[in-house]
Amino acid sequence: MGEDNCPCVACRWGHGTRHPVRPRRYTSDTTDEQWQVIAQVLPWPAWLDGYGGRPEEYCRRQIIDAIFYVDDNGCKWRNLPADFPPWRTVHAVFTRWYQDGDTDAIHNDLRDQVRKDEDREVDPTAAIIDSQSVRAAETVGANSRGYDAGKKVAGRKRHVITDCLGLLLVVMVTTASVQDRDGARPALRHLRELFETITLVWADGGYAGKLVDWAKDKLPQTGKPQGHPLGRLPP
Repeated sequence: MGEDNCPCVACRWGHGTRHPVRPRRYTSDTTDEQWQVIAQVLPWPAWLDGYGGRPEEYCRRQIIDAIFYVDDNGCKWRNLPADFPPWRTVHAVFTRWYQDGDTDAIHNDLRDQVRKDEDREVDPTAAIIDSQSVRAAETVGANSRGYDAGKKVAGRKRHVITDCLGLLLVVMVTTASVQDRDGARPALRHLRELFETITLVWADGGYAGKLVDWAKDKLPQTGKPQGHPLGRLPP
C-alpha cells in the first residue's frame, strides 16, 4: 500500500499510504526524478501547523498526475480515469492551490532552479515577447473570442513573455482580434511588476512603433539606474 519512500506530506503525515499505488501508464505521469523535484516545492498544508483542515487523504503524486492528465488531454474534471483519486478531490486541491497563488509559486520555484542549473542569475535581465492566435472551441463565449485577420484565426490570442532560456515569465490571454502591440502593454506592465531586473525585451516587427516610446515612458527601470530602460524592442 502507498508510494514507496514518497516524500510528500500526505504519505509522511497524512493518509496517503492508505491507498494502493497507481500504476503509471499515461505519458503525462511524472517520472520518479520529476516527482522528487516537484514534491519539494509543493505548498505546506495548514493542517500540519494546527490551523485546521483534515490530513490529506491521497498521495500528492497521484493528485499531481491527475492535474497533469487534465492539462495534457484537455478533458473535463469529471472525466478523469477511475485509477486517479476522485475528481472532486483533485479539482478541490487544484482550485485551492490556484486561488492561494501556490501554482504560480511552484512554477516560479522550478524556473529558478532551472536558471541556477544553467549558471544564470535567478532574476532575468532580458526577455522575449511574442503572441500566438489559437482557434477557440465552440463552447468559448462570443465575448471572449475574436478574429485575427493576419493569421486568419477565429479564437483567442496568447501573449507570452519568456526569459532567454524560453522559461515562462508572463502569459496573458485576449481575443484574437487584439493587436500584438495593444496586448503587449498590460503584459509588459505585469512583467515590470514581477521583474525589475529586466532591462531588455526582444520582439519582432509586430511590436514596433508607438509601443517602444510607451514602454520607455511608462515602464522606467527602478533600482538600477545604470541599466537600459525597459522598452528597447529591436526588430
